[in-house]
Order: sequence, then C-alpha cells, then structure tokens
Amino acid sequence: MKICKICIQPDTRPGIYFDDQGICGACLWEEEKKEINWESREKELEDIAEWAKKTANGNYDCAIGVSGGKDSTKQALTARDRLGLRCLLINCEPDGITEIGRHNIENLKKLGFDVISLRPNPKVMKMLVKRDFYKHLNPVKITEFPLYASTYIIAEKFDIPLIIQGENPGLTLGTSLTGVGTDSNAMKADELQTLSSGWKEYMEIEEIEEKDLYLFHYDRKKLEKKGCKAIWLNYFLKEWSSHKNAIFSKEYGLKWHPEDFDQESVGTYLPYFQLDGDLTQVNQLLKYIKFGFGQCMDHACYDLREHRITRDEAIKLVKKYDGKCSEKYIKKFCDYIGIDIMEFWNIVEKFRGKMWIKKNNKWYNTYWDKF
Repeated sequence: MKICKICIQPDTRPGIYFDDQGICGACLWEEEKKEINWESREKELEDIAEWAKKTANGNYDCAIGVSGGKDSTKQALTARDRLGLRCLLINCEPDGITEIGRHNIENLKKLGFDVISLRPNPKVMKMLVKRDFYKHLNPVKITEFPLYASTYIIAEKFDIPLIIQGENPGLTLGTSLTGVGTDSNAMKADELQTLSSGWKEYMEIEEIEEKDLYLFHYDRKKLEKKGCKAIWLNYFLKEWSSHKNAIFSKEYGLKWHPEDFDQESVGTYLPYFQLDGDLTQVNQLLKYIKFGFGQCMDHACYDLREHRITRDEAIKLVKKYDGKCSEKYIKKFCDYIGIDIMEFWNIVEKFRGKMWIKKNNKWYNTYWDKF
C-alpha cells in the first residue's frame, strides 16, 4: 500500500491512478488545471449550450440531476444564468432524506426551477441496500444507480438534448482507471466505479423482477442515437471546487450542517458534505474499514490540493476524525435493513482490509504509518 507523494490519498481507492512518480490522479489533475486554456474550454461549453438551444424541440434545453447538495445549486445556476439554458432539474429522493436535504431541494424550487422528484419503490430499495451491505459492504452502491439514471431517463422521455452532470470523479478523485475516463463525456456515467457492475446483478434477488429496476439504468445507445449529449461541468469550469461550490451555493440559500455540528459523529470537519441522507454516514465508516480511509481523508485531500491546509494539518485531521461514526447512525441503518448491531459488526469484520492489525486488543490502521 502506498500514498500519494503530494496529498495523502492511498492506492486502496478503487480505480485510482498513480503515475511513476507516486502522484495520484487527483493531484495530477490539479497540476494539469494550471496549463489548461480555460477560455477555450468555456467557449466550448458555450457552444454546447447554443447547440442545445437550437436542438431542443420541447420546453427544456437541458436536464440536470440534483441531490440538493453544494454542487447541485452551482450546476443549476450556471446552466440557467450563465449559459441561458432552460433547465429541468431531476431529484432522486433518498430513503430517509434529512430535513437539510429537503430544505435544499425546496430551495432550488424557490430559485425558480422546474423540479421533478422521483423516489424508487422503498420496499425494493431496502432489499437492494441490504443485499449490497452483505455482498459488497457498500449499502449506498445501489442508491447511485437511480441517482444518475433518473436524469438520463427523463431526458430521453422529454426529448431534452443536453444532460449536465457535476464533476467527473476520474478527475477530482483520480479514479481514471474506471471506464469513465478523464474527458467531458458524461454519457459514460454508467461506467463509474460503483455502477460498472451493472444493474442486472440485482436480478439474482428472488423477489426482484426487471420491471422493479426501471429507474436504475438508462439506455445509452438510445440516447446517443437520438443525438443527446451529456457533459461533466467541472471539465469546463476553472473555478469548480467543492469548497467554492459550497460557498457559492450557501449565498443562494443552501443549508449546511449547523456550526456546532458534532464532527466526530460524522467523521469529518467540513459542514457541507453528506447533507441529504444519513445512510451515507454509515457508508463512510464502512469505506474506512474496508479501504483504510473515510470521508475525512477525502475532504482533507481536497483542502490540501487547493492549499487551504498543509500536509501536516491534513494528517492531524485524518487521525482525529476519519472513520468516526455515531452509534445513532449505525442503529438507524440496522433498523432500516432489519438486523441487530451484532449482525452488523459480524458482516463488517468479513470485509476488514489488510491495512488493519490488532494492537493491544484494538484495531490499528497501518495506513497511518505511511504518513
């Protein structure tokens, strides 16, 4: 196991790219951004927007998938106010949406957007989440299928020529070894790490039929045949950044976690992530146990790459917060899928990564020895 020589991201992230110098793909992207002709990229984006306006036959020029987080507001306002597009926002509501998440979706409506909200059958979703917990220790894996697919489905049904997604993780996380690549083409969203296994694997569940999974996949070939385009917005915008998007969106009414939020209960120090659902908090704990890093690692690396904190400060934050998760979130998850706490930890231990060793009868993350 190794960590990036610039940030502290480990090579245990699925699909992560490291160059011969030991630098991760996300840090390489930060360096590449300094050399990009951003005026040319923005002109390319404007040309795509003009194409969409001329191509659209219906009421909307573009479809935008929104979760209600910091990036959603940035996407929507950029498309409408900067590019002059007629936008339809599509929200796939998670099970157990938080009050903050609900507020942020309502805020998008108040900003003057048409919004379609979808919610996959909660009985089906619960079965799929439980299956992914037992099979992959990744209960949010299945939730990302309709999160992405719903936008493409609606775009196809409404004859909307352009789909705008937020950021390509092949760039911002450095996971370019997945099929999604490092370009602007978001039509390949179904090749993202969590989606690449395909929706048909869920057909192995006896109670699930193909019709139950309609909102969990899209027909890329049909969209391409119709001439639709899908783009990652961060590919075109120099100012795109999780931190800057959060500041920008807050000015337009986005609600963050409160200033006095319990950082240790959610395993990070930043108040503008994981706003719409509590299931993601547990998943970050599971990611930490499986791969040796959680969301604090992600957030510290973002801040380190953008020079808001030093490497030493990033390490201290990771050691303080990474992998922390309140028992209330764990219990809530167990109640949701119908298991007890003992069963939860029995399953978790089956997936514990090789970076863990026992010290004084406690688990120790040897990944930290690489710092």
